[in-house]
Amino acid sequence: MESDVDFATLQSQRRLLVRQKITMMVNRYVVHLEQPDGSEGPMVAFAEQKRMAFKEQVTLYTDDSRQYVLAGFKARKVIDLGSGYDVVDHSGQPIGFFKKDFAASLLRSTWHFQQPGMPTFTGQERSLLVSLLRRFADSLSWLPYHFDFGVGAQIAFSVDRKWGLRDRYAVEIHDPRLDRRLIIAMAVALDALQSR
Repeated sequence: MESDVDFATLQSQRRLLVRQKITMMVNRYVVHLEQPDGSEGPMVAFAEQKRMAFKEQVTLYTDDSRQYVLAGFKARKVIDLGSGYDVVDHSGQPIGFFKKDFAASLLRSTWHFQQPGMPTFTGQERSLLVSLLRRFADSLSWLPYHFDFGVGAQIAFSVDRKWGLRDRYAVEIHDPRLDRRLIIAMAVALDALQSR
């Protein structure tokens, strides 16, 4: 991984900031370390998601030069998005998996997140009220949503959407064992795949 931030530094982070940039043909995602004052620090990941892609695949680069791959995720099947997404490192080795739970997501968006050697974490929208408002009133789809991922009551990490014209997210990591590349992939997917 060639970047201003090495893997050990990335892995030690507890807070990341994700920002979406909307363009005509692609959605761009930029991930930064969060500075102590809450501002954006060095960039640690950059991704582009093609709109209307037949089989979802997103590559995460270490920066916007797209010279070095950090990680990536790809749908297991073309049609059945419920089959999930494999996450791989820069060399194509698996580092995790996530999938949307479509039945549970009818009321509140729910995802399952797996890292080898760890239990399956379930991530769900924090507010049932906000979830229902976003689903049944199109004019309120801009409401920010927040996800907590954990096992039982123990939260491993959270993704909070911030108010504003652009999609911005704060990621807070509580479990130091979690691979930050996998968390970045999940945070990008929450925005990129939310409507699927």
